[in-house]
Amino acid sequence: MPGDAELRLRERLGKLSSLPLLRGTRVSGEKERLRKQLEQLEAERNQTEDEIWRSVELARHPDRPYTLDYVERILDDWVELHGDRSRADDGALVTGLGRLDGRTIALIGQQKGRDIKERLDRQYGMAYPEGYAKAMRVMNLADRFGFPLVSLVDTPGAYPGVAAEQHGQGGAIARSQARMVRLSVPSVACVIGEGGSGGAIAIAVSDRVLMQENAIYSVITPEGCAAILWRDAGEAKKAAAAFKPDALHCLELGVVDGIVAEPPGGAQEDHAEAARLLKAALVEALGELEDLPADELKARRRAKFRGLGVFA
Repeated sequence: MPGDAELRLRERLGKLSSLPLLRGTRVSGEKERLRKQLEQLEAERNQTEDEIWRSVELARHPDRPYTLDYVERILDDWVELHGDRSRADDGALVTGLGRLDGRTIALIGQQKGRDIKERLDRQYGMAYPEGYAKAMRVMNLADRFGFPLVSLVDTPGAYPGVAAEQHGQGGAIARSQARMVRLSVPSVACVIGEGGSGGAIAIAVSDRVLMQENAIYSVITPEGCAAILWRDAGEAKKAAAAFKPDALHCLELGVVDGIVAEPPGGAQEDHAEAARLLKAALVEALGELEDLPADELKARRRAKFRGLGVFA
């Protein structure tokens, strides 16, 4: 999408082009200079589009590690907890307890599927309200027993179906966020793949929010944005370049607090190394938070998220 500088250049070029040719070579020289500047801006924009779209593709890579791949490699004594104690057990959200570097933690994370059957069972990582109710159940356990909370975010968004809306999707997301704000224990979230819309933020209102190097985090998918703005989902690459969901831009905007490195080529190339790097980042973040009093954690967390999107 053209920026302000490019629009100004095009406007000036258009005005010059409308001048009579009698104005001479001075006008022609200025037009040529403007054209060169436009070509340079377009080349830079195309490069940025390609770099951002590469992050989108890597975040969605089918061989990328999912929550349970990391759980297997970074946690000891893992016990998965099922069900929301009311309606159902949502497979899109994994919850449980385990030991991270000797420290007992509670973990919640979205889980996509590897094959068609698992993807259907887990709704492609898109949770129903029952999933967020299950997550809140584990948040309550963490608060009660003083376990730090770790969230692994990887979803295109909350499940968009009619049944999910009938079960109170919006309210469930809001309650999950409110519960995280009130936690008395340290919390760290990491976007490990797609961080999409309310489905992501529902489990990411944390003291520290991290992103893996090739993850994305946004309020809408590039395809959804393109369909709204240009009535064409095929313009997804242009949309992604416009709202910049990649880790570097999210860090620049203050949406996340840090970037977790990945193996060369992306996390899908080496699950073990990706897990080692993620574990180190989680341990470091929790170490920075563990000595803070509960009241200070809550105050900082509230101030952090109320400050997002505020520009002076």
